[in-house]
Amino acid sequence: MAARVSVIIVNWHAEDMIGETLAALDRQTRAPDRVVVVDNGSGKPLPLARFTRGPARVLTMSRNIGFAAANNVAAREETDAEWLALLNPDALPEPGWLAALMAAAAGHPECQFFGSTQLTGQGGAVIDGLGDVYHVCGAAWRDGHGKRNERLPTTCREIFAPCAAAALYRRDAYLDVGGFDEDFFCYFEDVDLGFRLRLRGYRAMHVPGAVVHHLGGGTTGGGRSDFAVYHGQRNLVWAFVKNMPGIHLWRYLIQHLMFNLASLAVHALRGQGWVALKAKWAALAGLRRMTLKRAQVRGQTRVPPGEVLDKMAHGWLAPYQRTRQ
Repeated sequence: MAARVSVIIVNWHAEDMIGETLAALDRQTRAPDRVVVVDNGSGKPLPLARFTRGPARVLTMSRNIGFAAANNVAAREETDAEWLALLNPDALPEPGWLAALMAAAAGHPECQFFGSTQLTGQGGAVIDGLGDVYHVCGAAWRDGHGKRNERLPTTCREIFAPCAAAALYRRDAYLDVGGFDEDFFCYFEDVDLGFRLRLRGYRAMHVPGAVVHHLGGGTTGGGRSDFAVYHGQRNLVWAFVKNMPGIHLWRYLIQHLMFNLASLAVHALRGQGWVALKAKWAALAGLRRMTLKRAQVRGQTRVPPGEVLDKMAHGWLAPYQRTRQ
């Protein structure tokens, strides 16, 4: 019997985009067993009629509880699903997207979460991401982001974690580590989840045939909006403090501090210095809470730290060279 998969879409004022996403799900060669739309307090009708091939429902939140919490609500509700496919309302999957993810899950039982090939630009001419890269300093970026779509990978390969704009998680693994950290609200929550899953012993893989066309920042103003800068700059500190194992927190602390100072300088040059500074202040204000969560993460860890560190990016200059590119 085929494994059951539910597709979860979190909506916040994306009514003008989500109809096309639902229509794209209707064209999948492997239909979802259920589509769940979590409406984060938008209060507007959603075009569920665009998906006609199976059950679909809306979970309505009275307010915007955040991307992280909204996905957690749906994950807990989908008790009959073995797999959870997360999809942003501004990510249009090609017809073979879900089939490729589920085939990879069946063919690679050693992995428990999977990432898509995300393209952007006219006709998918530019790569949006081929999985998330995490650097030991606490920086993270989407592999291949911004490069021309000229020679994509053709075989599955292990990655640190997938971008949650279009990802597949085994539900029991997702719940095993508590799902997304709801304090993160949005941005960097997928990196944090991937970090905790890896410390728990789960593995991630990029699936080249699972293609989506991702607009990115469709409802939050893009990666350089004040909203994105605040949450991203705050959350990268929290993810590092919570998850960097054992003595390695102190080993890479100088690199982490340097990267944060560099980030403040870059955002100041962009006219967003005050936003980034507020984010770092909020990160410091939440350190005690993250330290308590660090103890929980340490209690859940069941692999040697070196095994996780081997999957990270290294080198003092790597985050800055990537930014220049």
